[in-house]
Amino acid sequence: MRAGLSDLATPSRRELYVPRREIPLRIAIPATLTSDTPHLREKTAKIGLVGRAAAIFRVDEVVIYEDRPGEGEAELIRAVLAYMEAPQYLRKRLFGLMPELRYVGILPPLRTPHHPLRARIAELLDGELREGVVVRATRKGCLVDIGVEKLLLAPGLRAKPNTRMTFVVKREGKNVLLRPISREDVPYYWGYQVNVIRGGLKGLFSKAVRPDTLVIGTSRLGQPLGEALSALRRSLKLAKEILLVFGSPSEGLYDMARREGLKLGEHCQLVLNTIPDQGVATVRTEEAVLATLAILNILLSV
Repeated sequence: MRAGLSDLATPSRRELYVPRREIPLRIAIPATLTSDTPHLREKTAKIGLVGRAAAIFRVDEVVIYEDRPGEGEAELIRAVLAYMEAPQYLRKRLFGLMPELRYVGILPPLRTPHHPLRARIAELLDGELREGVVVRATRKGCLVDIGVEKLLLAPGLRAKPNTRMTFVVKREGKNVLLRPISREDVPYYWGYQVNVIRGGLKGLFSKAVRPDTLVIGTSRLGQPLGEALSALRRSLKLAKEILLVFGSPSEGLYDMARREGLKLGEHCQLVLNTIPDQGVATVRTEEAVLATLAILNILLSV
């Protein structure tokens, strides 16, 4: 248990609490992910598959990179993924009415640990973690919406309205109060963050990659997974964080890199074909995300 969190509630059998990954895992998807899908409803469904895969395999961050500057739908993808990740009880406050979210009713629920179903103060556990949105400030602190029948006080907190934060529930007699904590200190998987990076692959590699990042590209032209398995395992053992990079419906990573004057091998420690001998002409980006994360999840678990 992390410092300062020894007072967290023991998860009940009704809740799904899984530990966060020891090695942060991020995925990078192109802004043209939905370019081959004409209708907003189908675009929303496609993005939803990526969101589900990210949550299933405990991805910490989804990076949307603008693979063709001025093209693609980065803001649509960001809005849908962020909407999926937000607890249901906060969505109206955080998003309101947005035309991009017209078809979010078709999205599957994530049911991650920070999407609790309990909606009454009487059901809150001492030490429970909840996501909340600051509604207004008072002399004693801030009143916060954490998805129960009334706003609860976070004593001494100073924050702007509509600020989303993570809180620990504290029961003091008949009073139920909130204590803010850093999302990074939550010991459980607590959903993914969503960010957009401009400037193509160059922008992605310069802004999203640190010296200790293991960058793995995915491509049909990459090294077959079976041949690269030993090297992949060695790299995973040494990695401090992992970034998986996926191509677009119309352009693979090698094509993108060539168009931008890059050598892909200089920016990716490994470029893998994670679906060797595929039985279809093309593998869609959302399908590659699911397949690659499933394989990586096994390798990180053994």
